[in-house]
Amino acid sequence: MNVDLTNITKRFISLRRRVVALENVNLEIDEGEFFVLLGPSGCGKSTLLNLIAGLEKPSSGQIRFDDRVVADTDNHIYLPPKERNVAFVFQSYALYPHPNVFENIAFPLKISRQKSSEIKKAVEQAAATLEISNLFTAKPAELSGGQRQRVAIARAIVREPNLFLLDEPLSNLDAQLRIAMRAEIKDLQNRLGITTIYVTHDQTEAMALGDRIAVLNQGKIEQVGTSKTLYKDPASIFVARFIGSVPMNLIKTSLAKTDEKLCVVLGSQKIDIPTEEIQKFDKLKSNSFILGIRPEDVSINLKNDARTIKAKVQSVEPLGRENVIHLSVEDVPITALYNKEDLRKGDEVNIQLQLGKAHIFNCD
Repeated sequence: MNVDLTNITKRFISLRRRVVALENVNLEIDEGEFFVLLGPSGCGKSTLLNLIAGLEKPSSGQIRFDDRVVADTDNHIYLPPKERNVAFVFQSYALYPHPNVFENIAFPLKISRQKSSEIKKAVEQAAATLEISNLFTAKPAELSGGQRQRVAIARAIVREPNLFLLDEPLSNLDAQLRIAMRAEIKDLQNRLGITTIYVTHDQTEAMALGDRIAVLNQGKIEQVGTSKTLYKDPASIFVARFIGSVPMNLIKTSLAKTDEKLCVVLGSQKIDIPTEEIQKFDKLKSNSFILGIRPEDVSINLKNDARTIKAKVQSVEPLGRENVIHLSVEDVPITALYNKEDLRKGDEVNIQLQLGKAHIFNCD
């Protein structure tokens, strides 16, 4: 099922204040796509999921499932959740504490008054898919976090929905289990082929799962694209900072000319811009700009030449396979990735910023 959102705005009004949770959001989600809504807490991603599910009404805009309009404020159309055939998995799992696992999974089929034989067959099939058939008689309190999550997912897919919605379903799990469960969710979605919309604030999780990702910030969409596009070609400073397990360096700097060469200025030091990269800087609106460069594109311990600058090691953060090196170029902080263990706090090094892989942002 395709999901189209057109000019979706959601406002919440209380006695104290008025909050615009979403503003003019436009999205097209393709049939069978695993689509991720990514952003920090309070950016509006869960509100957007609730609007799609029908748990909230938009203040303005239209939502369509294929050619069917499920919400349209101009024409006063609003279909409740039960008429949208969507399945929702909540962050808290939302399992009923007293019924056992079988009864929890069967619940949506029972309230739709299906035959007992059909319910039994559907529950057994969903449980077998998620490998929880041996837990039918257990109560939710007797299950681990991963088992509860599997039960919640089984309850969601048992009714064969057209749309699968997940709101931070792995946030209560430990790190290793999260990695295992996200692989299972991705595999399950591939096998079922159900259009899936997944909310998370974890950019690693988003990049691992999503066919495409929408990055939200303060109720607006900053960028939509594949994980590769968001990482390699961020459309804004917010996306550049938010995407990447070690954030991008964002350095406010300026251009200067020396001996007919164009240079990037960092403090009192200058970096020659290679001739083949000069065109990258031609679109700047002013001499001052923000240089974005990934930590892996900062080279350390090179010989001193016109393309290197001096930096001082402030701290070393071991990550196992590599180290995060926190440097300072005079008063400018820069982070680099380094796979050797020969650096200590206070060391002075020559570094090179790979300007061919840098991103250029106007200061505004």
